[in-house]
This record gives sequence, C-alpha cells and structure tokens, in this order.
Amino acid sequence: MSVKLSVVVTVYNEEENIVPLIERVKEAMDGIDYELIYVDDGSSDGTLKALREQMYDRLVVVEFRRNYGQSAALMAGIDVAQGEFIATMDGDLQNDPSDLPKMLQMAEEQNLDMVAGERANRQDGVLLRKIPSWIANYIIRTSSGVHLRDYGCAIRVMRAEVAKDLGLYGELHRFIPVLVSLETGRIKQIAVKHHARQFGVSKYGLGRTFKVVSDLLLMLFFKRYMARPMHLFGNSGIVMLVVGVLINLYLLGLKVMGNDIWGKPLMILGLILLLGGIQFITIGIIVEIQIRTYYESQNKRPYRIRTVARGTEN
Repeated sequence: MSVKLSVVVTVYNEEENIVPLIERVKEAMDGIDYELIYVDDGSSDGTLKALREQMYDRLVVVEFRRNYGQSAALMAGIDVAQGEFIATMDGDLQNDPSDLPKMLQMAEEQNLDMVAGERANRQDGVLLRKIPSWIANYIIRTSSGVHLRDYGCAIRVMRAEVAKDLGLYGELHRFIPVLVSLETGRIKQIAVKHHARQFGVSKYGLGRTFKVVSDLLLMLFFKRYMARPMHLFGNSGIVMLVVGVLINLYLLGLKVMGNDIWGKPLMILGLILLLGGIQFITIGIIVEIQIRTYYESQNKRPYRIRTVARGTEN
C-alpha cells in the first residue's frame, strides 16, 4: 500500500481522547492514502489498552518501554512513517484532523517542504498559556529569523525527507520550524482550528520556560554557527583578548611610572579578559575540529541540494 500521508500522534496518559481522535482522523482522511501512527510515551493509564482495542488496517501503534519525552516520541513516529508526507499533531483533541487535507494540498500545490499550523482562535487560558506563548513566539521569531506567528502549534505537514532529517533530541520538538528552516526555506503557515481540552489534563506548565530558553540558545547556535563555530567563539575570544592586553599594557605603564596597581579592579578585569579570550579561541578551535569530524565521519555536507538539472545533447 502506497502511503501519501503519515499522521504521527504522540500520547502520554490520554486514554479518554483515543477513540474520538481516531474517529475524527478516519473522517478527515476520507479519500487519502494514509496511515495513523500513535506513539505511546510510556503511559501509566489505559491509553495503550484503548489503542489496541481500536486497531485497524491503517493504525500503527508504537509502544515505548518508559516515558522518554515528546521529542523522542515524535522521532520514533517519524522513523516508522512510510508516507510521502508526514503530519504531526497532539493527541489531546485540541488539534483538528480536518485541517490536514488542506495543509497537504497546500504543500503539494505550492511545492512546500513544511506547512505549519497557526491557532487562529486559540482555546486556552490567557494568563498561563496565551501570554507566555505570545512572549515566546516573539523571542523565537526575532532571534531565529524564522518569521512564523505560532511556533507552539503541534499540527504540521512536512515532506518525509525533511522530517526524517530533523534530529529531534532533548526537547527540540518546540523548535521544529527552526530545525526545518536549517534544511529549507519553503515554509508557510496557515490558520487552523483549535479546540479546548475536553478530557485529561495538560502536560505543559510554566516550568518549561527555562527549558525553552536553553533550547532557544541551542537553536540559535544551530541556525547561525553550526557550520562555522569559530566565527562565534573566535571573534568573541579575539575581542576579549585584545581588550585584556590593552588593559594590562596600560597597567604595566602605570607600574613603570611607579604607581601601585596591586588590587585594582581594572587589573582583575584585564586578567579575566585575557584568560577568557584565550579560552574562547581554544574552544572555537576544538569545536571547529569536532564539526569537521561530524561532517566527514558521516559523509555529510553543510548544504542540501534540492535538484540538479543537466542539459541534454541534441
């Protein structure tokens, strides 16, 4: 069976949402060759039992031995997927599968590598969900250069070759649009429906804020300096080293003139900048070697070719 669209749904303790979501997917995918991949991320309730009771020819259930997190669950679902396009969505009924056909059509007609959803009428609390999300979206948009309005919307459609090369380690599922932008510029966003949660409890809270900030720093490194880390560490190190040398030369001049420089804050600053500059340059060299090893040991290239067209002889 050829598969046009693989729908990947990650779930953790979503027992009550299994049956209604499967029914909605069946209804929405009418006329589309699809497979529905559920990844159970170590649920402790009856989620897995509910999935097994709903088995049919297009349903694939991936069971984790324990809870590994959403990024690992998405990676597993994408690895198993056999479709030409891969869609991701949450399993809490807040995403609507009826949006997937128009997203798939948009990706095909406009030759896009990813169509991301934007929750046009978001059904979440203002204080704990919407405001933090608005702030996070603004920070990610301005710092990454990927100009999407909603990074937190889980419903997306991607070409399989792009999705399978994402590398979703740690907690990087929040930055899938940024990861995709490292591979391609053919990304668009479309307004999608959003529903209030009916069953179960949200797995998100304010505690994820610090994880988002740390992951954002990693994304910025990937986006700007992955292939040239020396430009980050080396430039910073050279500036620190030059300023440190100038400060120490100034203090040396004062010492030669008979002034007491011991214990001056400027001397401590000069030493810190001097040593810090040397360390940054050294780190830059080491990371540069590691990046070259990363590419060359796996025959990777720091670029992606979409197509190569050659003229034919008449």
